[in-house]
Formats: sequence, structure tokens, C-alpha cells
Amino acid sequence: MAGPNTPTTDGRVLRGEETRRTVLRRAVDIASVEGLDALSIGRLAADLGLSKSGVFAGFGSKEELQLATIRAARRIFSDAVLDPIAAEPPGLRKVRLLFESWLAYSRARVFPGGCFFYEVTAEYDARPGPLRDALAANGREWRATVLGLVNGARDTGELRADTDPEDLAFTLIALLESANPLALLFDEDTPYERAHRAALRLLRADATDPDSPALAG
Repeated sequence: MAGPNTPTTDGRVLRGEETRRTVLRRAVDIASVEGLDALSIGRLAADLGLSKSGVFAGFGSKEELQLATIRAARRIFSDAVLDPIAAEPPGLRKVRLLFESWLAYSRARVFPGGCFFYEVTAEYDARPGPLRDALAANGREWRATVLGLVNGARDTGELRADTDPEDLAFTLIALLESANPLALLFDEDTPYERAHRAALRLLRADATDPDSPALAG
């Protein structure tokens, strides 16, 4: 008789994990275009040729599916935007590389709808509940990341001591979040190019050396 750790059991577990990954990859793509409310067990099962019971077993409810989709999108975002610059030392160059990495992520359509979090945050920003809470936590984490890099550049002496890190981080994020929907709506790269130039101007305005090689780009 097969025991709890037999190859048969292990095979089922592996298949279940692979099915869950496949479902979540499809779910993040749908949600980035149509929003989290567009997700359903039935739709994902039909899209992927799976049984509804099999998809349901991996999540248990629509809300858990939606929460798992947010978590999956967070991992994809981190892989695309944060990991490529993780080894870069603190300073202005790292701030520049961060916003360039974000623009490349949106431009490359890592998610079909551009930035996943722009789409679903607009959907849930005024709707209290677990989904809004999860998105708010993610948004705070992203803002803390940008602020941390700005503070790092000030600590290295590359930004003036009177720079307001909160204001600078807020404005950089606003530029990125404006470029994403406009590029999608008009189907052109111009918003990305404008956001890039504007971000460089912001950093140069607060830099101790506006001509720093760290801001070449």
C-alpha cells in the first residue's frame, strides 16, 4: 500500500503545484487587463482545459484565488523590477536603475495590461476588505523600497542634504504610474520616454552634482 511519502503521493503533489502555478500565471494575465473581479474558478478551468473541481481544490474560494493572484503578481514584479538591480550599491545610480527597470517592465508587458498593480489598485482602492488590505500592503512595500533607495542616495552625499526624500519618492512613483496607462491607451512609447526624462530632471535638481555619471541616460 502506498504510504504518505511514496512516489505516487509525491507525483500528485507535484502535479498539484504545477497546476496551481499554471492557474496563477493565467490569473495574473487576466487581472492585469480586466481586474481581479474578472477572475473565477470556472473561467480559469475553461481557459486552461482543467476541471473546475481541480482548480477549486487549489484555492477553495474566489477570494483566496484573488489573494493568491496578488501574491503571484508580487513575485513576478520583484523578479522583473527589483532583482536586476539588487546587487547595485546604494546611490543615485541605483535610483536611476530602479525607475528604468520599472519602465522596462511596463514597456515589455510582463503583464499584458502593463503594470498589474496599477490596474487592480484602481479597482479596489475604495473597496474595504482583504483584497484592498493586500494591495495596500504591497503599495506600502513598493513606496518603502523607492524611499529607501532615495534615502540611500542622500546618505552617500549624492543628493543634497535638504532634499525631501518623501516628496522625491512620491513624485518618481507618480511619473511611473502616469506613464503606464497613457502608453497603453495611446499604444505608444512616448509616455515612457517623457517619464524617463522627467525623472532624470528631478534627480538632477536635487543632486549635489547634476552632471554626475550616475545620471547619464
